[in-house]
Amino acid sequence: MTGTKTAPYGSWKSPITSALIVTDAINIEWPAQVALDGKDVYWVETRPAEEGRSILVRWSPDGQMVDVTPPPFNVRTRVHEYGGGAFIVENGTVYFSNFVDQRLYRQDPAAAAQPITPEGDLRYADGVIDRRWGRIICVCEDHTKSGREPTNSLAGISLDGAGSGQTLVCGNDFYASPCVSPDGSYLAWLTWNHPNMPWDSSELWVGEVTGDGSIGHARRIAGGTDESICQPKYAPDGTPYFISDRTGWWNLYRWTAGRVEALCKMEAEFGAPQWSFGISSYGFESADRVICAYTKDGTSYLASLDTSTRQIKTIDIPYTSIVFLQATFGGAVLIAGSPSEATAIVRLSQATGKIEVLRRSTAVTVDPEYLSAPRAIEFPTENGLTAHAFFYAPRNRDFVASLGERPPLLVVSHGGPTGAHSSTFDLEIQYWTSRGFAVVDVNYGGSTGYGRAYRQRLDGQWGVVDVDDCVNCTRYLIDRGDVDADRVAIRGGSAGGYTTLAALTFRILFKAGASYYGVSDLEALARDTHKFESHYLDRLIGPYPDRRNLYRERSPINFVERLSCPVIFFQGNEDRVVPPSQAEKMVDALRQRGVPVAYLLFEGEQHGFRRAQNIKRALDAELYFYSRIFGFSLPEPVEPVLIENLA
Repeated sequence: MTGTKTAPYGSWKSPITSALIVTDAINIEWPAQVALDGKDVYWVETRPAEEGRSILVRWSPDGQMVDVTPPPFNVRTRVHEYGGGAFIVENGTVYFSNFVDQRLYRQDPAAAAQPITPEGDLRYADGVIDRRWGRIICVCEDHTKSGREPTNSLAGISLDGAGSGQTLVCGNDFYASPCVSPDGSYLAWLTWNHPNMPWDSSELWVGEVTGDGSIGHARRIAGGTDESICQPKYAPDGTPYFISDRTGWWNLYRWTAGRVEALCKMEAEFGAPQWSFGISSYGFESADRVICAYTKDGTSYLASLDTSTRQIKTIDIPYTSIVFLQATFGGAVLIAGSPSEATAIVRLSQATGKIEVLRRSTAVTVDPEYLSAPRAIEFPTENGLTAHAFFYAPRNRDFVASLGERPPLLVVSHGGPTGAHSSTFDLEIQYWTSRGFAVVDVNYGGSTGYGRAYRQRLDGQWGVVDVDDCVNCTRYLIDRGDVDADRVAIRGGSAGGYTTLAALTFRILFKAGASYYGVSDLEALARDTHKFESHYLDRLIGPYPDRRNLYRERSPINFVERLSCPVIFFQGNEDRVVPPSQAEKMVDALRQRGVPVAYLLFEGEQHGFRRAQNIKRALDAELYFYSRIFGFSLPEPVEPVLIENLA
């Protein structure tokens, strides 16, 4: 190509800078939430430029987009720590959870927000308006009893804040997704108990709303052992719909004539793991038509389902990932992205097929000649099985590498670990590929989107299957000649940080690593984590302390003598999911052993970085770290990082 320069991989100058990534960037994907109020569309967006504040935004059909919640309000709940389902809206009046005090607030049009719940250590999420009784029915998480596990229930909160609230359903460990029938006479909800996570085993219950507003004559209509139920909703005719994985795939069902009826059996996932509240992948466009999204082989599809004939028809849209959907008469609103377009909130007209972008997660546009397209790959792994990943080759229109040079590889292990990567355009991935790195997003065994059996590969095998799949994916790319075997690094956040540290400690393959608030001590995680995840490891590893031997055997902190390659750690000082002590123990051990190590602690950050300056600093620090470890020069100055024990 004319004007192309030859330079080593990693040292290419890129227009995709860390500053560009956080410029006008917002997070609308996690935790995702959209609500429809007449013709208006509401959503929550988190803005790194505003110190990570989450703002409720309204879009109107005239094209106007306004912030509903002014500073200092931060629309975010801490129920289950991961939140979601932080607001509801009706006729222009919004009800939302404020992060600082976790109280519910009511904000009428053109009026200031007023609290409707009392002060105290109570948290609220996943609300629905019960107009018949003038209340919000929501999940309430009670932290008022010091030294005891918080209790969860379904509570009724008066819309005007009168009274202290009424407990409607209680007794189990967890509740979610309350929904009221169209005539207000029934309440449906999800529930589950320790040691299950909602994607392992959960139940759908329906109860009558009695004459005094309490819930009576409740019965389970779906779910139980080894069946995950999610997203219960009432159809306009009052029929309960829900998603179940009873066949091994999350498919759509309804409860009619006293029995469960399948609507569309497919080897595809209509549901997703309920890490946050308010997840939605289907809705009612009319009384007999559902608009829904499903995932197959890592790609999302939008479809229309006739509930009378049970015929499903794919809707042609230019998106491959859909994380949220709300349907309304004549169309739908969804949060979607593709390999060439970042996540956006879009509105679809069913009648015309027209797609209108309401809000993009980034206003940044980049010349496509600097962008790498993902390629879905399958690779052989342990026990004769196959695993999945998305591979990105280096690309930059201005540079090529010397003949015969192969690029360094970044292996990305996703969080959860019950989660998945998608092919949606991601500027952070392009930050690396446009500088000459190859990147591979590994959807290791245990990831979602490939059915229950694939998800259950990780049962009892966390720290084994995920690590094997990351290693085998890397070897697959090395054997194909796609990457440089001497310059392979692995990175990940949270549970992905654990996979990263376990791969670096228990396997001899990677030459460097980056852990973002990653787990190094599984025992500490089992003892100290929050209620929602307090028994998560029972299935992933084994009951604690009965299987303490496995926890110790799979904890990188106990075998730091096996770790001999450089690692950089990133941590928020307010992280309650994975406390800073986990990273600091690992850093201290590496420091004492003389292994090159770097550590960046960010003030005011929790589990996942939200502030622009910290997101920017972490990216640049990681790039600087690799430049020193892999020995390539940077085309532009980057703020240095102290790397201890580096000669």
